[in-house]
Amino acid sequence: MSLQSFTFFGFLLVTVPVYLLLPKRLQSPFLLATSWFFYAVAGKAMGMPAMLPLCIAISGFAYLCGRALNLRGGAHKTAVLRVGVVGLLAILAFFKYNGALARPGGWQGLAMPLGISFYTFAAISYLIDTARGDCEPETSFVDFALYTAFFATVTQGPICRAGQLLPQFKQEHRFDAARTVRGLRLLALGLFKMVAVSDVLGVFVGEVFGHYRGYGAPMLILAAVFYTFQLYFNFSGYSEVARAVGLLLGLDLPENFKTPFYATNFSGFWSRWHISFSSWLQDYLFMPLAWADVSRATGGRLTRLPAEFCVFTVFFVSGFWHGNTLPFVIWGLLQAVYRLGEELLHRRLGKPKKKAPARVLWAKRAGVFVLWMLSMVFFCAGMYTMSTADAFGILAGWFAGWAPARFAAELYSAVYTAFYANSIMVAFYYAFAAFGLALCFVLDHRRAFVYKNKPSELCLAAEKHRWVVYYLLVLGLLAGYILQSGGFANAGFGMYANF
Repeated sequence: MSLQSFTFFGFLLVTVPVYLLLPKRLQSPFLLATSWFFYAVAGKAMGMPAMLPLCIAISGFAYLCGRALNLRGGAHKTAVLRVGVVGLLAILAFFKYNGALARPGGWQGLAMPLGISFYTFAAISYLIDTARGDCEPETSFVDFALYTAFFATVTQGPICRAGQLLPQFKQEHRFDAARTVRGLRLLALGLFKMVAVSDVLGVFVGEVFGHYRGYGAPMLILAAVFYTFQLYFNFSGYSEVARAVGLLLGLDLPENFKTPFYATNFSGFWSRWHISFSSWLQDYLFMPLAWADVSRATGGRLTRLPAEFCVFTVFFVSGFWHGNTLPFVIWGLLQAVYRLGEELLHRRLGKPKKKAPARVLWAKRAGVFVLWMLSMVFFCAGMYTMSTADAFGILAGWFAGWAPARFAAELYSAVYTAFYANSIMVAFYYAFAAFGLALCFVLDHRRAFVYKNKPSELCLAAEKHRWVVYYLLVLGLLAGYILQSGGFANAGFGMYANF
């Protein structure tokens, strides 16, 4: 029951009105029950019936640690926090990396439960914030379990902070027309990105990267560009659907993307890309490392860790968090190189001017995109269990096979092979992909430069010809569903769900 399936729409049509009509004291228990039902169905679909018990167990463990933090102080409080955080990280690491221990005829690795990283990170942030005094310890297990298992965020985020979401569960929620309209706008936009853009691009990407040795440079570069957009629109679309569900229920969830491809440097890019994760790393990894007193460990030679080391550690952990295979590690190292290289350039050449000529800003945006796209080749290899040699093979292929006639023939054959084996559908595929990308980037451009990155649904509402946009989104979404029924592979619970 993915967030883009018709089954989920039926689930939502029942859940939202019942939740809004229930007495306040029953709203949280009902939403928790529906969230557990959603997760149980997901576990059954994946052949992992133990997924829900594991989620409940992790919620119970974090809840008890949080209560213990409230009862103890000083060294005992620190010990409880360490037990809680280390315990949660150990569980996460076991499921993420146990496959590395698998042996033929012996230990067989266990599949990773859907969304375990997202609700584990939410639980860790709760414990740390509680220990710091930034968040009140939660006394209701129902509300805390709902915080970790809320069906809109449990599989792919965004990673919510307890201090933001838990107080909302204490409030009474009733139907609000203006909020519902905002939610429906956002729902249409998010689903359009996932179904009409990301899933459509995925057909081309899967065909070309799956047989990359048979394609020339233009096709391999185009596939890398399409994969970059596929991941972006799938994940940002999913995050907007999650926020839309929250709005329909009266809950405000954090934004996860803010037009990252219009950033002029990697610092700006990471402040706009997967915001809930990058801010989590900033608050719970970078800042503790940067402020840690290491004088005892270094014999007084060093009081603080160098900022460069802290930045490198954050991005290395980011890569390793995505997976224990070498392509993900290389992806993380590339992000570290980009970010550190940027800082070193600023130190040598000075900080860039805030008001640079437009051509300079667009050149920087193009540079950021190209470097990000290059790293996406390794990310794609890690996601689809390709080897590092495959990733380098794709990059090496960028320098051979540039004949225009070959490119035209491969453009046709890639979609003809992967889709209906019909020439008209080949032309329609490329036209529809161009339409989807154009509409999304026009909206992103206006959001970045006209509306100064306000929430997407507010930008849509402010458009002069918004009804034209609404019709285009809905018609494009319907066309995307029809194309999927003809052979497009559904993205399931989202491309980021298995992290």
